[in-house]
Amino acid sequence: MIICHCQSITDRDIRAAVDWMRAADEDTLITPGKVYRALGKKADCGGCLPLFLDTMHQCDTFVIPMQRRVERREKSKEVSDEGRRKGYRVP
Repeated sequence: MIICHCQSITDRDIRAAVDWMRAADEDTLITPGKVYRALGKKADCGGCLPLFLDTMHQCDTFVIPMQRRVERREKSKEVSDEGRRKGYRVP
């Protein structure tokens, strides 16, 4: 099914791009912009974005596995200073 008429993107193209990105990096955050770039195209009018997002969400590989999400949360809790100097104070 054609999702974006302006750029001739089909649901198969979107699924293939999402699968390819997930295979390349399990932890990557997949966005519509990244899918467009993976396909070598740009969003034109934006009218297809609701259907584009629905198609992305229907992909089995779209979601980051739960174990990866838990690991990310634990890592973010380890760094409490957000990379600031220890003597940092807000004036």
